[in-house]
Amino acid sequence: MKRKGSLRNPPLISRTSVPLTMSSIFSSVLFISLVMIVDPLIAEAKVLIVLMDDEPVFSFKSKQAHSRIEEASLAYKERLRTSHDVFLESLLLKDTYNKLYSYTHLLNGFAVNVQSKEVLRTLKNATGVRAIHEDVKMEKFTTHTPRFLGIPTGVWPILGGAESSGEGVIIGFIDTGINPLHPSFTGGSSARFTNSSKFKGKCVTGEKFPSTACNGKIVGAQYFARAAIAAGDFNATRDYASPYDADGHGSHTASTAAGNHQIPVIANDFNYGYASGMAPGARIAVYKALYTFGGYMSDVVAAVDQAVEDGVDILSLSIGPSSVPSGPSAFLNVLEMELLFATKAGVFVVQAAGNGGPSPSSILSFSPWITSVAASIIDRKYSNSIILGNGRSFSGTGLAPPTAGEMPYRIVAAADVSHGNTTSVLEVESCQHPEHFILSSVRNKLVICTYTFDFEYEAASIAAVANTIQKIGAAGFIITMDPDIGSEQVKGTTMTMQVPAIILNNIQSSRALWEYYNSNTIRSTSGQAVGFAARARILDGRRAFFTRQAPIVASYSSRGPDVSNALLQTADVLKPNVMAPGSSIWAAWSPNSEGDPSIKGQNFALVSGTSMATPHIAGVAALIKQKHPRWSPAAITSAMMTTASTFDHSGSPILAQLTNQIAPATPFDFGAGFINPVHAIDPGLVFDSHFEQYVQFLCAVPGVDEGSVRRAVGTSCPTNRRAWCSDLNTASVTISNLVGSRKVIRSVTNVSSRNEVYRVTVRQPSGVNVTVSPRVVVINSNASKHLRIVLTAIKATRTYTFGEMVLHGSRKHVVRVPIAVYVSTSLKS
Repeated sequence: MKRKGSLRNPPLISRTSVPLTMSSIFSSVLFISLVMIVDPLIAEAKVLIVLMDDEPVFSFKSKQAHSRIEEASLAYKERLRTSHDVFLESLLLKDTYNKLYSYTHLLNGFAVNVQSKEVLRTLKNATGVRAIHEDVKMEKFTTHTPRFLGIPTGVWPILGGAESSGEGVIIGFIDTGINPLHPSFTGGSSARFTNSSKFKGKCVTGEKFPSTACNGKIVGAQYFARAAIAAGDFNATRDYASPYDADGHGSHTASTAAGNHQIPVIANDFNYGYASGMAPGARIAVYKALYTFGGYMSDVVAAVDQAVEDGVDILSLSIGPSSVPSGPSAFLNVLEMELLFATKAGVFVVQAAGNGGPSPSSILSFSPWITSVAASIIDRKYSNSIILGNGRSFSGTGLAPPTAGEMPYRIVAAADVSHGNTTSVLEVESCQHPEHFILSSVRNKLVICTYTFDFEYEAASIAAVANTIQKIGAAGFIITMDPDIGSEQVKGTTMTMQVPAIILNNIQSSRALWEYYNSNTIRSTSGQAVGFAARARILDGRRAFFTRQAPIVASYSSRGPDVSNALLQTADVLKPNVMAPGSSIWAAWSPNSEGDPSIKGQNFALVSGTSMATPHIAGVAALIKQKHPRWSPAAITSAMMTTASTFDHSGSPILAQLTNQIAPATPFDFGAGFINPVHAIDPGLVFDSHFEQYVQFLCAVPGVDEGSVRRAVGTSCPTNRRAWCSDLNTASVTISNLVGSRKVIRSVTNVSSRNEVYRVTVRQPSGVNVTVSPRVVVINSNASKHLRIVLTAIKATRTYTFGEMVLHGSRKHVVRVPIAVYVSTSLKS
């Protein structure tokens, strides 16, 4: 659930569960909010992120050539911290501020809690201040998916088996913490961990998080809550002043990426299968900066800064903004800058694309140095059925056991077996309170309950229905849809239940059940039910079945085109980058979870969203990093994109869920396509980029001047500036406004061990002529070659059209590059 803050403290966002749509049986999602550059609203902000002119530790360290680098870096770090304190003390009265954090590793700055507009004015006019950003509040945005992705047979054997896959790689999770006692995270031999010497993180102990929690699998754990405490949102009893996961979301994402291999998924005493992370051999570093209420940007920036300083290889963020940040460009907000410097430090950054789909330009992960992940539906489905006494049967949902035996049970409507003095009929029909029912009338019967608007507004829940049915001794329950609501959304269908249950999320099925019930119920002249002849039995809803029409882009998954600012001007960047499984994902949970009452008490949860897709990519990145430890973050992203599939498991083009329909997917739905880990570890060619090229990109963003770049990045634009953002060497070509023609240069590097010959083919976007030279590329191992791509508008389409450039290698490598072009004016116009 998103909780938007007031103007005094606008909120942060994570990518957690989205509302469930019936077209994708189980859909939910998690997401954070970003900061905006200082403006009139900031005058009322309590927490500010202040960036200073001097370089951070990482930049300082990269310039040192002597043998005592670590010692010098630590001294410089302390000097920066001290300078922040001296700066504040020299400008402000002691009682007017409270410094929360010093940022020293990737950024030089601090987070400060201020109490007045006068303090803000003083800081804005102070010498040495590069920029001031407003803190914002943030919100949170498996058993089967490794096999669905082909990892057990195509990747793990190459890397020494499941337990060794990911060995030597550390994934840092900026999330809600972790449940260290979960079997997905227990065990692990730190002696076997070959890369531990480079990791400098620590294990912070606290409530439910003893020193033994960091056991070799979990190599570090810290929490960041100073901004949340300053805002008054943090409750130590509920949120735990420790890295312990009080929500469940952090445990879910961590186990999806790097959970132990072959862990039984037990929920409500039923075994749903066996779970494994994508990279079971990878290690986990926990940076808790989100809570049940969400979190704050300044806490998240502190967590990222610490994670990179500690030495993580990969950062997984199932979080993102609630809207496009203000300022000259979304690419320049403080979180994007922090993640740019993380990339400069060699850390692969993966982020959830957002949950605003299927609306266009709903993407909330913007920058080309971040790998943004879309979510798909997978081939595993859960369905349930009810068989009526007249022989008719209806399908529905419900992870619930069947009614006992083969004999049907009598059906009773909630309103017909309740006490007559109840004031609200709707309250009775929603089955939320056991005291409303006549126990002798409901015992061993199936109770019909109604999904009313109370469920939509969370005044009622399916968890409460299950609790009521257990307490009154009924045989089970049937939930029918209120006709006024329809069947678009049902909340809570992914919870596992101990009592027989089915949710008829279809108006026609609900109406047919009521017709059968009413025609078999005897009523007195006053309308009171006096005899119940309708019967039914509910089948087992916990057994999965599988389809071949998968993956499909999930309706909630945020879509492109990417935007560069709050005016929603589109950018020359393909977003999302790649798609991964996101719907109906089984993974670890925290039994103390306060985040979702329907899952409270469980060790595993079935949830959905781009939050769930993101750790799949983090885990695959760990596999690639293990195989190719020297690859840059951009090379890893390229390997995933150029090998991604645009076809489902039946061989048909991937489809995308839209509003009430399904249609062929485009790169704005799934990026380059669906992740293919087997090919991603051996892509043949990669498109590489580094920090200097990203600065060039920022300098080419329309509407961004050199001063804005310098304030954000700390460096000026180069003399030889690139003309277009599309000049950045990415594994895609996106042009948001093609007028006439444009030349795009791409550099490819052969990362295989042998020389190879590639032949280029092109599928042209509608209205565009695309020429590539050379058409035959002979490239030696570890060598690079340039491709000259000229796109010429031949028809003003005034909409995006899509194509692709494909390089077919003589050694079976296939390198796909998606093309997206908006033609506003052609040469013939």
